[in-house]
Amino acid sequence: MALQLWETLKEAITAYTGLSPAAFFTVVALLWAIYYVLSGMFGSSDNHHQQRSREYEEQMEPLPPPVQLGEITEEELKQYDGSDSKKPLLMAIKSQIYDVSQSRMFYGPGGPYALFAGKDASRALAKMSFEEKDLTGDISGLGPFELEALQDWEYKFMSKYVKVGSIKSTVPVTDGASSGESTEPKEGVVDTPAESKGVVDTPAETKEVDIAKPAEYGPSETAAAGPEATPSSDDTKKE
Repeated sequence: MALQLWETLKEAITAYTGLSPAAFFTVVALLWAIYYVLSGMFGSSDNHHQQRSREYEEQMEPLPPPVQLGEITEEELKQYDGSDSKKPLLMAIKSQIYDVSQSRMFYGPGGPYALFAGKDASRALAKMSFEEKDLTGDISGLGPFELEALQDWEYKFMSKYVKVGSIKSTVPVTDGASSGESTEPKEGVVDTPAESKGVVDTPAETKEVDIAKPAEYGPSETAAAGPEATPSSDDTKKE
């Protein structure tokens, strides 16, 4: 029975493939070997990545709850770029700071967006730029499409991450503001040199007193003694 099946199989192989039974089984064995090699090359890579991801998940500790920081400066924000694993991973959009620790694989060290961490990357996200000059929160001069793209990023962060603070705005201080004195004149005050410095025009007042004194107190002693000191012409003739 088995011998008859073998004979029938050999005839079928020869009829349908044109190969001898030995050649047919050799081809089948080669195809199987090729399949085994290829599956080992690609399949093992996938298994390796899956194994690494499982190990990474097992090693990862549960993330602590986000900590509210309030207002901080840009320099303080740089401390949360992921270089210190004990600190949360933070990133800012339009001066609003978000905790992106749950996406450390993207924004942490070695991730595709690692250069955005610890910074306000509003301009870079709007322009989809990875240049150092665009890693800033200054969005002046952006076009409507870039502003729309930035708005989409902001909506994404608002829906996915927790807002933990904001960047403290820095206003330039002028000389007048730093000294605490106002450079503008006060309302209702005339800025005259004499009044502003508190200087009294003493010589002018002295002259007014000298002029008004004879009229107020009568003739001066010098004027009264004048006729007595000077002899008249009649007295001269008598002598």
